[in-house]
Amino acid sequence: MSQYDVKQEVTDKYSLRGRVFSKLREDILGGKYKEHEELREVAIGEELGVSRTPVREAFRQLELEGLIQIIPNKGAYVTGITPKDVEDIYMMRARLEGLAARWATDYITDEQLEEMEENVYLADFHAEKGHLEQLAELDNRFHDIIYDACQSKMLEHTLRDFHQYVIRIRKQTLSTASRGLASNDEHRKIMDAIKNKKPDEAEKLAHDHMINAFENMKKSGFMSRLAEAQKNI
Repeated sequence: MSQYDVKQEVTDKYSLRGRVFSKLREDILGGKYKEHEELREVAIGEELGVSRTPVREAFRQLELEGLIQIIPNKGAYVTGITPKDVEDIYMMRARLEGLAARWATDYITDEQLEEMEENVYLADFHAEKGHLEQLAELDNRFHDIIYDACQSKMLEHTLRDFHQYVIRIRKQTLSTASRGLASNDEHRKIMDAIKNKKPDEAEKLAHDHMINAFENMKKSGFMSRLAEAQKNI
């Protein structure tokens, strides 16, 4: 076997493990697998068309991230996300979203600003109509524009990764039309600060926006319900 073949074999092994891990994490966070549910190596391997080895390796990585618990001689079980996990993620996101908005004031393009303005306009329309699903999609896209505009691959990757952890509960922060309108008003202020090249203001507004989203989640009772569910794990 040539040096190239060896390198390619190693690359394929790790990319396969990565694909299995990414798919399982997406399924867990997306709600395909419920809390307490057992993940079976053989069944998952057959579903994904892989051997048990990459599935087992993915399980170990998922356990490190706290999404599953592996019980010796018994199996792997979904643990999900705890209230502390959610709070940690939002507090970290608040800092990083602020940084992304700050950097976006330097790098955002006219096309991105135009899309942001259209996003805010459409979000107002759907909030007034009570279209919460469309509102959540527009909310996600607003943040995506900032991630793209900040011109930092590392920051963008980190923020998108955090988003994957809360995607299952994301709609809780926009659970009412009134919060949707308030959230979009916060978006408008962030947009104006970025547009007017005010990095300090953009950073503070983006930070506060995440804090407000988390506080609204607590008011909705979601955190209490999540804490109660965790007692049974």
